[in-house]
Amino acid sequence: MKNETLLRIKQESAAVTPDALPSFYTAMSAELASARDTFFSHPMVLRCREDVLPFLNDEFGHGIDHSKKVAIECSALILGEADALGLEQARRLSLLAMLAGLLHDTCRLEGDHATRGADLALLILRDYPLTDEEKQMIADAVRCHEAFSAPAEFDHHGTQLLADALYDADKFRWGPDNFITTLWEICNYQEWTLQQILDKFPAGLEVVASIQNTFRTPAGKIYGPEFIELGLDMGKKIYQIIQAFCRKNDCSGHITA
Repeated sequence: MKNETLLRIKQESAAVTPDALPSFYTAMSAELASARDTFFSHPMVLRCREDVLPFLNDEFGHGIDHSKKVAIECSALILGEADALGLEQARRLSLLAMLAGLLHDTCRLEGDHATRGADLALLILRDYPLTDEEKQMIADAVRCHEAFSAPAEFDHHGTQLLADALYDADKFRWGPDNFITTLWEICNYQEWTLQQILDKFPAGLEVVASIQNTFRTPAGKIYGPEFIELGLDMGKKIYQIIQAFCRKNDCSGHITA
């Protein structure tokens, strides 16, 4: 199958947009604005952005854009707990959250990628102006961000919140982002035929639905399920588009770039 076919399906699917932005973006607009400012101005974040570039794979849907979103939203989730933490501690922990978000998928294509990513995080951060405890907190959060694993329990409250926020920010991407970009990048990377994509779609939707009630932070539990619901609505509509196309066309050929 020619690349033009995939492009056609992607263009039709691009018309499928969420009914509304997740309410997270309005409810936590102040925290997100502060996190974005840190992302584009803090020296440690600027350094980390450069350091992770060689390890991120844009072709697999878990590259620069993914890490940026996770970093900013993980940081915002921490800032949302400022009343409980105190402003100074929240700001410091939100910085660690941003670094964890940038580092979490550096080993995405490797087996046991979360554990490998945690080890790499410690190597990358070894001469950053962070305490040993802070570096370990980031590594622990990276190690625990994978879906379908039991939540880790830490005695240290800051590590627990950091790990939970990273998990939630990463799983926000399983909503609309999954069907706007990630789906197509993974399908292209795997060189699946359109028929293979169609065959895998129902199971894929079930996998996405299965994490809807796994969010861990206070804000994640409020806003996370909405991300997933909006994504599932989009996914079902895109599935119908592919079904309609394959009823009229041969979808068994390989999609090539």
